Amino acid sequence: MVLLAQISDLHLDGTARSTERAARVMDYLRALPTPVDALLVTGDIADHGAPDEYREAAELLAAPFPVLSCPGNHDARSPLRTGLLGEPAGDGPVNRLHLVGGAAVLMCDSSVPGEDVGLLDDETLDWIASTLDGLAPGTPALLAFHHPPVRLHHPLPDSYPLQRADRLAELLAPRPQVVALLAGHAHTAAASTFAGRPVIVGPAVTWTLRLPWESDQPADREQPPALAFHVLDEQHRLTTHYRVVLPA
Repeated sequence: MVLLAQISDLHLDGTARSTERAARVMDYLRALPTPVDALLVTGDIADHGAPDEYREAAELLAAPFPVLSCPGNHDARSPLRTGLLGEPAGDGPVNRLHLVGGAAVLMCDSSVPGEDVGLLDDETLDWIASTLDGLAPGTPALLAFHHPPVRLHHPLPDSYPLQRADRLAELLAPRPQVVALLAGHAHTAAASTFAGRPVIVGPAVTWTLRLPWESDQPADREQPPALAFHVLDEQHRLTTHYRVVLPA
């Protein structure tokens, strides 16, 4: 069994509010009696892509378990590399493979510099394909990226979708080792399907999306930050649980 936590959309902007909410979630995760095997952070870590925001993220996300991240539309690749990942500067896609408890977790870059829409570009799709094809036989894989590849039936996230998702579907068709797709971006916990796989959308740390049938005001800033737990079992089946984190 592999136990993963997922947080998304921290939007760290130097304010006390964003810092406190991210710190609250991380304190909760660090205090779990059974630690997670890894934490996935699915984008919009920073609000403006500023170097100071990533330096703060590095401090807040420090943990006794692996922390795996990918960019969102509010992130900037080069400052993320230098400030959070401790890597040299660079503007290419931030794609990383992590082996966690016998599973492969591909953290993929769906960001488009300077834009809010998402895209898995040619370099990233080629990397996903070659990485999956290079895994040992029988290794289950999870793909994590920021923009969901499906409509969520809210005009805000659906205005900034993952473009050319059909190319991802074509890539997945001959690769059954991909168990599920994990995304963020929408600021709401959600589940759907894409190319015959579950799509699990993680909730946001910063604020929660109100759905059209709930309110015409999309941002609920009073809801507590939330996260997801993903359990990948021996049958390569993914089960997800969601939690909100109230103040201590």
